[in-house]
Amino acid sequence: MATLQDIGVSAGINILSAFIFFIIFAILRLQPFNDRVYFSKWYLKGLRSSPTRGGAFVQRFVNLDFRAYLKFLNWMPQALKMPEPELIDHAGLDSVVYLRIYWLGLKIFAPIAVLAWAVLVPVNWTNDTLELANQLRNVTSSDIDKLSVSNIPDYSMRFWTHIVMAYAFTIWTCYVLMKEYETIANMRLQFLASEARRPDQFTVLVRNVPPDADETVSELVEHFFLVNHPDHYLTHQVVCNANKLADLVEKKKKLQNWLDYYQLKYARNNTQRIMVKLGFLGLWGQRVDAIDHYIAEIDKTSKEIAKEREEVVNDPKSIMPAAFVSFKTRWAAAVCAQTQQTRNPTQWLTEWAPEPRDVYWPNLAIPYVALTVRRLLMHVAFFFLTFFFIVPIAFVQSLATIEGIVKVAPFLKVIVEDDFMKSVIQGFLPGIALKLFLIFLPSILMIMAKFEGFTSISSLERRSAFRYYIFNFVNVFLASVITGAAFEQLSAFLNQSPNQIPKTIGVAIPMKATFFITYIMVDGWAGVAGEILMLKPLIMFHLKNTFLVKTEKDREEAMDPGSIGFNTGEPRIQLYFLLGLVYAPVTPMLLPFILIFFALAYIVYRHQIINVYNQEYESAAAFWPDVHGRVIAALIISQVLLMGLLGTKHAALAAPFLIALPVLTIGFHRFCKGRYEPAFVRISGESSPSLPFSGKEV
Repeated sequence: MATLQDIGVSAGINILSAFIFFIIFAILRLQPFNDRVYFSKWYLKGLRSSPTRGGAFVQRFVNLDFRAYLKFLNWMPQALKMPEPELIDHAGLDSVVYLRIYWLGLKIFAPIAVLAWAVLVPVNWTNDTLELANQLRNVTSSDIDKLSVSNIPDYSMRFWTHIVMAYAFTIWTCYVLMKEYETIANMRLQFLASEARRPDQFTVLVRNVPPDADETVSELVEHFFLVNHPDHYLTHQVVCNANKLADLVEKKKKLQNWLDYYQLKYARNNTQRIMVKLGFLGLWGQRVDAIDHYIAEIDKTSKEIAKEREEVVNDPKSIMPAAFVSFKTRWAAAVCAQTQQTRNPTQWLTEWAPEPRDVYWPNLAIPYVALTVRRLLMHVAFFFLTFFFIVPIAFVQSLATIEGIVKVAPFLKVIVEDDFMKSVIQGFLPGIALKLFLIFLPSILMIMAKFEGFTSISSLERRSAFRYYIFNFVNVFLASVITGAAFEQLSAFLNQSPNQIPKTIGVAIPMKATFFITYIMVDGWAGVAGEILMLKPLIMFHLKNTFLVKTEKDREEAMDPGSIGFNTGEPRIQLYFLLGLVYAPVTPMLLPFILIFFALAYIVYRHQIINVYNQEYESAAAFWPDVHGRVIAALIISQVLLMGLLGTKHAALAAPFLIALPVLTIGFHRFCKGRYEPAFVRISGESSPSLPFSGKEV
């Protein structure tokens, strides 16, 4: 069991790690040759030019202004300067609302932390229950446990304090959630109303077009919508299987890039023509004029593209049973997207067309029955993935303890029993082991979401985020709480009566506070600080720039700004909401660590969104109902577990008063769902301009 000394050592290691990351970042971002990595968003917008193009030779690569190094943390206040409306114009509403999740955490937990430390910590500390238990029954405890509800004796009237605080925490959390939901709903409506007209705002995606022996898919779609939407239908575009055409277009882009390279090279020295060999890697073969060769190849490829495009359009086998249908007004598109088109609900399925960047093309033509089967298979696969993952996670965490290391490697006993090494192992190693074990999980979940058949990248990320959240809840939270000696305790947990599960978990929660504190410091402090370094994009950019870049276009493509990664970032944030709400009435010691995470992450990700991340798509904050629902779920889980914990403390008079909390919280959620969620799933006729769409905007 980790002590205050172990937590102190872990805090020191993680604070030092974060500080080192910030210093390295400050040095790297000031170097001109890294400018495209740490300010890539501005380059993509065409608002920044490379500092390596002018000045002295050394200054093109190294910043010699030593005064700049003295202000190595000035990026923090700079990240906070850009006002929110300007940030929306700069990065989009999705990025701004994603940042508001961190701000939501600060607004919820800052008052809760103050109240918990002012009221609950004195109530918990001013008891001697654990000290007496240690003397009489040899029960092991630490100073941290004395700050928790574990230090209050059974049958104590002090539990009324925790119940009153649970009500206060719930009321405050619900109030902040409601105000935030209202704010973001208004931001979404205003954003949609103020956006410049785009084709996707007038377009519906139609899937499962039934086959017809007398008409092609294109003719069938046109006939159907002319009959059913005669006054509003404008045009349509069927979905084609054009993989070969896409390959030819990509080939032409590469050839054009080589042509640009040799033309630039010849422009610098036009004394003689550039010759190349046509063999493998240009090492042997016939020597030809490079510029003439690539002009001829591009012309040849262009003809192949035109021929392939004509074949795709005229080949019935290339036409998929799906189409994008455009209407004259947004109102008409909204009506079509939100209504059933035929008596058969499995045909002519309509939904809002994703914006072009958001479309996931491989899934547009999956039949309805196949979609149902695929999703059933993925539900089963995810169930087994989640619950079978408990065993290896518990095993790895059991090794990341003093007892586990000595059992596996007895020869290390002398080393691990050193006081400093013991503090490092107990305060640092478990969090690192768990974080490393989850590295490949997001990729697995995204593959599963793609297999399910979602038609947009945003919906893929939301599905992946939902499953990541469930996985974190089961394997990071529950498994870490209920598994100590791995298999033995897991077996006991699975074999007990379901109504005993809240009590079992409730008893274990205070004992696992130190583990979660170390995990927050590893993942939430050092991990967030490490995010700003962008080591992988930095290394990959310089490798590509050295060996692959030939033109400015190549250099632009070598930049890998990334995006906010909703499918990985949001479930991670939700884990901190869960930990904060669960431990607020139980072990308030954990709350300051969570507040530091939210504050640090808000600054870091605001900087990244302003200077680096280039969002792949814009969904106008369509993910917010998921965020709200998961915070509500965390709140209900915290209330149920507190009831279980107080039940084990024999607080028979006090515990029943908690029963109303989940009921009230569910009622609040239903109110918010009815009041604010329609703004995220349906288009308001009041806020949606019905200006006619001519099709020329395409």
